[in-house]
Formats: sequence, C-alpha cells, structure tokens
Amino acid sequence: MIECLSNECWINPQIDFLVLLQNIRIQHFEMFNKFFLSVTILGELWLPMLICTIYYWCINSKSGLYLLSLFGLNTMLSQLFKMMACVYRPWILSDRVHPVDLAVNYARGYSFPSGHSGTAASVVGGLAFLLRKHKFICTALVLLVLLVGFSRMWLGVHTLQDVTVGLLTGFVLVFLLNSFINWADKNTNRYLYALGIINVFAVLVLIYICYFNCYPADYVNGHLLVNPNNAIYVSIIFYGFDLGLINGGFLCRKYLPFDASAGSLKNKIFRGTIGALIMFVLLKFFIQYMFHNTCDYKFALVSTFIIGFFISAIYPYIFTRKRFLNLFK
Repeated sequence: MIECLSNECWINPQIDFLVLLQNIRIQHFEMFNKFFLSVTILGELWLPMLICTIYYWCINSKSGLYLLSLFGLNTMLSQLFKMMACVYRPWILSDRVHPVDLAVNYARGYSFPSGHSGTAASVVGGLAFLLRKHKFICTALVLLVLLVGFSRMWLGVHTLQDVTVGLLTGFVLVFLLNSFINWADKNTNRYLYALGIINVFAVLVLIYICYFNCYPADYVNGHLLVNPNNAIYVSIIFYGFDLGLINGGFLCRKYLPFDASAGSLKNKIFRGTIGALIMFVLLKFFIQYMFHNTCDYKFALVSTFIIGFFISAIYPYIFTRKRFLNLFK
C-alpha cells in the first residue's frame, strides 16, 4: 500500500465505497462475478472493435467511421490522461481492496481514468446515439454503458473517480464527433485538416510520454508497482492502432469512398464474417501477444498502425469493389 496516497482526503471516500461493494460481493453476491466479468468485456479491445467494423463494413460507412473514430480518439485521450496522472490501482492505494482475480489480468498499468468505461461510453454510447430514434434500444444501450462502469467498481479494479471521468470522456466525444463528421462531409478536405491536427497531437503526446513526463518509481517488497516502460509501450501500441484507424478512415472517406450498404445480404455476411475473423486473429493474438511481450517501440508503433489502417481503409475498399460484390448476389 502507498501510505502517502491512501491518506489523501480525495481517495478515502472512494476506497470506502469500493470496500462497501466488496463486502456486499463477498458476503452475499459472489455469484454475480461472472456476470460482471462478462459485462466488462464491452470495454475491452476486440468486442467494441467488432461492433465498429461490422457497422463500418456492412451497414453504413459514414456511421461506421463515426464509431471507429470514437474508439480511436477516446483511447488516445484515455492513455494520455493515464500517463499524465499516474494514479495507482485501488488495491495499491489501499490494502483493504481485494479485486476479483480474473479482472486483475486485464487491469494493468495506471488506473485513472477507466479505459473500459470510456470505450463502452464512446462505442456503445455512439451506437445508442445512432439509434436514438428507437427509444427502447437507445435506453438499453445507455444503461449497458453504465453497467460496464459499475462492473469496474464491483470487480475492484477502478474507483468511482476513474469510472466517472472515463464515462464523461466517452459521452462528450459521442456528441462532439457527430457534429464534426457532419461538418467534414460537406467538404471532404476538412478530413485532411483534421488529420493534420490529430497526427501532430499524437506525435506531441508520444514525445511527451516517452521523453518528458515524470513517472513514480514506488517499490513494495522489492517490486516496482508500475513499470513506466511497460506503460509507455502500451500507450505506443494504442496510439499506433488508433492512428491507423483514423488515418485510414478519414483518407478513405476523402479519396476512396465506399458504400457499406452495397451488395446483397449474402455479400455483406461474407465480407463481415471474413473481416471479423481476420480482425479477431490480429487483435486477439498479434496485438495481445505484443501487450505481453515487449517489442521495439518503433516496431510496435508501425505494425499496429498498419493493422488499424488495414481495418479502416484497405479491407473495406477491396471488399466493396464490383468483382467482390459479384461473388454473392
């Protein structure tokens, strides 16, 4: 436990709340752990990306680009906030917190804000915004987002502060980015201006977190609580992937626009299934391997950028050409 942090007035009430949930969980409702572990998957990498890409490839390319951009921008902001704040996980801040073991495997690095909450708010919240005319579905999706946020506290891996800021970041992006996409579609050169700003921002952030930011180096029993090099490496992976997604999507929208609704239902099922399998292999195996096996920073940045660019530009463009549309009529 880090005493100097655990005694701060801002953290004590949040730790008390986590301990209250923890006592309820342990004494009465441990059977709900599997349920909340399932719910929290909506904030991980592969399932939100599957939602975004199926929408992008097979339903509506403009709305799909909106969802992909939400995912990318939210993740970039989340990683920046994490690296700036360097807030430890709740069980490090207080030895009274005992998280669910299975949840800890996906809760490495710094805690603030909650990446799962932000991802759910941006992607599932963005989907709710797209379906806002269907009141029941929209309400159910928003409640699902809030449930993801609550699951992070129930599992003991995030404080209320982490979850709140993660949710707010995602929800704010939902509304801001929709206005931007509509604005940019009126003159596609605006996508290029936006790309310039985003890319410069990303480069500055990467320079900052790699060379100028100061990270805590706290040890307990001879073990470094959070290795800054590992945290930087994870941020590089996310930034590479997100920049690939956004650059590919914006450039495709500007120069190689495609119609996701083109083709028969069989064609959509075919390209959606093949694309989902490819993406699952890339995200679940290659990128997960990189998360757990540190590689060269440059290799991580370039390879993840290529994966993101393939998902948002190369694959959808190829599979919406006439010769592929004719595969299944």
